[in-house]
Amino acid sequence: MPTESDAPPYAGPLAGVKVLDFTRVLAGPAASLALADLGAEIIKIEPPGTGDETRSFPPFRDGESHYFLSVNRGKKSIVIDLKSEDGVALARDLAAKCDILVENYRPGVMDRLGLGYEALAKINPRLIYCGISGYGMTGPLKDNPSFDIVLQAMSGALSVNGEPGMLPSKLGIPLGDLVGGINGPIGILGALFERERTGKGKLIDISLMDGLVNMLGYLAQLAFFTGEDPQPQGSQHPNLVPYGLFPAKDGSIIIACLTNSFWSRICEAIGQPELIADKRFDMIEKRRNARGEVNAIISTFTQAYDVAELVEIFTAAQVPHAPILGITEALSQPQTVAREMVVETEHPVLGRIPIVNRPIKYVNEPQPVPDAPPVLGQHTDAILADVLGLDGEQIAKLRASGVVA
Repeated sequence: MPTESDAPPYAGPLAGVKVLDFTRVLAGPAASLALADLGAEIIKIEPPGTGDETRSFPPFRDGESHYFLSVNRGKKSIVIDLKSEDGVALARDLAAKCDILVENYRPGVMDRLGLGYEALAKINPRLIYCGISGYGMTGPLKDNPSFDIVLQAMSGALSVNGEPGMLPSKLGIPLGDLVGGINGPIGILGALFERERTGKGKLIDISLMDGLVNMLGYLAQLAFFTGEDPQPQGSQHPNLVPYGLFPAKDGSIIIACLTNSFWSRICEAIGQPELIADKRFDMIEKRRNARGEVNAIISTFTQAYDVAELVEIFTAAQVPHAPILGITEALSQPQTVAREMVVETEHPVLGRIPIVNRPIKYVNEPQPVPDAPPVLGQHTDAILADVLGLDGEQIAKLRASGVVA
């Protein structure tokens, strides 16, 4: 009888689910990446020659793009020429064998190729089809091109980012695109659950603009309440004080006070417990109205210490805080290491490389290290043989005709 140590690694709850991936660049690949992390088999269709556009985004190492590597771990690559009738037919054959299709072309492109939902649902009624686009499948902007910064501007997200009195600045993380990697999988998982009851697939329309508008959160409700646009606050919060960046001897530190209980801890930590009962500061609204005075009190304390000393002080007091880490330091800090968020995997060209690991953990289910992002067309033969059952002679003919590469 096999022991627990002999058991195969846990692939994830979507093990056995096949995803046909027509995505490129960032929003779509982020969505299929999440499904790969959950154990699904991702069959990424790429065009001949160039493949996913991000394969050409510098900087490179041995010809491999950092950008492509960042969002394509655990996927399989097959090169199919969708400009040929035989290539489209091959894609349709694959769609008939898959549970999910994800694409992030502009609305209408897949329909023109003969690979839209209506066409594919006829050959695979169980297919869950997720289209991800900048503005969605409806509305006056549906045909417009969009990029992350465009969506940040159109959604209002850019308008509240930056320092007070200065021009707004783009979010450092491409959230306008990455929101597709959140909402797409949520919609897909919901449709998978529903399919267990109905036996039928579903067309899912994911708009990145919708996603960013939804992420405005309390700022949207604040605008509804006041009738005014929230303004950039830098690292500060529009209603909570103290909250944000405070100076230290050798840099700065983030402190966040969300409730009165945290205000009490901050007062104790800075050696001024009398401020807890001070009628100027004993309520959230009062501290907001006295923002300058409160921030001056905290800054006077913090600027007398190094960042490392402040981390020690606020950790002991259980005050929400953080040093401001660069990306390299964040990737190597003890919490990141303990959570195994950086692992090494074997790449066919680069050898052993570090990659960011999957963010979702299943307790008591050790998951294997993700496969490295594929080189272009790495799995073409294997997919044709394993999924479609083609033999060597049939695959050779497809290669000779340029349908696959």
